[in-house]
This record gives sequence, structure tokens and C-alpha cells, in this order.
Amino acid sequence: MVRWIVRLLALAAVLGIAGVLLLGPGMVEKGQNRITPHEPWPVSEAARAMHERLIIGDWHADPLLWERDLTRRSTRGQMDLPRLIEGNVAVQVFTTVTKSPSGLNYDKNSAASRDDITLLSIVQMRPYRSWFNLTERALVQAAALQRAAEKAPDMLRIIRNRSDLAALLAAREGGAKTVGGILGAEGGHALSGDLANLDRLYDAGFRLMGLTHFFDNELGASLHGETGADGGLTDFGRAVVQKMVEKHMIIDLAHASPQVVRETLAMVDVPVVVSHTGIYSQCQHHRNIPDDLIKAIADRGGMIGIGFWDEVTCDATPKGIAASIVAAIRLAGEDHVALGSDFDGAVETTFDVSELPALTQALIDAGLDEPVIAKVMGGNMVRFLAQALPEG
Repeated sequence: MVRWIVRLLALAAVLGIAGVLLLGPGMVEKGQNRITPHEPWPVSEAARAMHERLIIGDWHADPLLWERDLTRRSTRGQMDLPRLIEGNVAVQVFTTVTKSPSGLNYDKNSAASRDDITLLSIVQMRPYRSWFNLTERALVQAAALQRAAEKAPDMLRIIRNRSDLAALLAAREGGAKTVGGILGAEGGHALSGDLANLDRLYDAGFRLMGLTHFFDNELGASLHGETGADGGLTDFGRAVVQKMVEKHMIIDLAHASPQVVRETLAMVDVPVVVSHTGIYSQCQHHRNIPDDLIKAIADRGGMIGIGFWDEVTCDATPKGIAASIVAAIRLAGEDHVALGSDFDGAVETTFDVSELPALTQALIDAGLDEPVIAKVMGGNMVRFLAQALPEG
């Protein structure tokens, strides 16, 4: 009898572990990437027609963090390829997320805190090499995007250079609905402190990298780290910035401390981006950097991606996001404002990517005309990429 009890307990343990592995990741994602329940957003026929005419681009989304097939429409998360196509998105930056400190907050995080993505990687049964190595973690997430492109080339094409971008736009002009995917890394800790790893990421297709994320790292200070607003770039961070410029990799200053922003602008002669943010004077939250830095980035030809969640907009409805876009245009100019949704980035949004026509409607309602809407919905991003990506 005792032997049978032991066997039953062992079986229960195995089944429990299997349940965690099978159901746990989906439950976690459903809790993290929420869409506020809502009635369908009203969109006029004129707005839908305009939306279909637009070239739409988004500077930031994190679906690669989650173990699901992007080629299939999902009941969880805010983005996948079918929904991107339904939303008429032409170009999407897919970022890899490699570390997230336990107790994550917008004010102060320690790099020494337990990393929640280590546990997520294990539970999602990602390759062992990525469990405890941030560079391998980024490469494994990138490989998932490559597999999606190979599985469904009519749905996704990886963009590595200007020729790839031009070919994508030509195909879409001819009626294709293919999404152009650009690989980015959220935080230079994905280099694991080794400059040679920048070459590895580049060779894997990465064309954009943020310097920091929610904590100070080997490159410098985070907007949400322990060093504070006056913490700047390290010597390693300066070497990374210089090498990124040489390789025509786009520098993303989202999550960077104000001093890192200043020091980066002082040492480079190429435009940079803030991929997902808000405007501080519009929404006074610590997540948004000071207005003078946004204007300085724009004055140097840079791009400001407006996020879709409450902490950066103070109103995550289409109307609220449109108000933040209008504020960004006033501050930075209509040629320097774009979308930076942060879909699937553990934020709650009021719509998913398939519902983007609601934002076009909100921009019309905010008084913007079609040429300006065309710029902020994707035209500015595509123009920037056509100049910033490597030739090829």
C-alpha cells in the first residue's frame, strides 16, 4: 500500500509539473498582456479607407518574449502576424527582452534582483543555453522570428538593410500584405558585457538596440535604476555606442537615464530613436523623459515613438493616445513622431494591433489631416529606416 501511495504522489508531482509547463506560460501572459474589455471602437468608413491607404509602422513590441506561434492568431496577447495584417501594419520592430528584475517598477530597480525572465525561459522550455545566458536568450528569441518568416514568408519578411525595406514596400504596393520585421534588443545587457557579442547580434539580424532597460547595466544608467538621473554611460557603453554607429545599428534611448541621453547625443552624429515613450508635459510620469531631451533628439533628426499604455499617455484609449501624439507633434515636429506601442510588453492596452483603425479615427477626430496622419502612423518611421539601415 505504501508503495502505491508513493507512486501516486510521484505521478501527481509529474502531472503538476507538466501542468505548469503546459498551462503556466499562457496564464502568465494572459495576466501580463491584458486588453481592457471594451465595445468595438467606432470607426467611420472614411477612417477605414484612409487607414488602408497608410503605410503603418511600429517601433516597439515584445511578442518574442512569449512562447507562441506568431503565424497563428492567438486568444492571448496583443499581437501576432494575423492581427498585424488585419491592422494593416507594414513594418514592425520585434524586440527581444532578456532580463526583468523581480519587483519591477518605474522608479528604482536593482540589477542584482532575481531575474523573472530566467524562470519564464525555463517554464517555457526554451533551449537550455538561454536559461542563464542573456546573449543566448536574445538569440533564441530572434530565432523564433526567423522561424516564423520561414514558415509563412507571405506573412513576414525580415528586414536587414535598405534593399530589404524597398523590396517589402514594393511588394505591398503590388497588393501583398507581408509584414516587414526588424529585430531589436531591449537593453545592452544582451551583450553580456562583451563587445564581440554585438557582432553576433548583428549577424543574427539585429538592427536596433536599446542601451538600458529597467536597471543599470554594463553600458550605463537606466531611467529606473539605482544610479539616478545623473548616471551616464560607462566606458563600455561608449564603446558599444561607437560600434553601433559603425555598424549602422539604430540606437534606442527608451529607458535611458537623462544623462545617458545627453552623453549619447554628444558623442554621435547620427539620429537616434526613443522607441516607446510619452511626452512629460502631457503626462507627468517618471517613465517619460524631460521635454527638452525629446526636443533635442528630434532636432538631430531622431524619432519619438508614442506608447499605447496608461503610464506614458495618462489615457490609453485611442483618444488619449491621439492626444499624446498631438503633444509630441507640438514639441518635436510632425516629421519626428511615430508609433511605439509596446504591445505584448507586459502592459495593459485598450485595443490590440488589429484595432489600429481606431487610432486613425482618433487622429482624425483630433484635427490632424491625412498627410500628417500618414507621417506619424508610419511614414516617418519608413523614411528614417531608409536612411539609417545598412545599405544592401
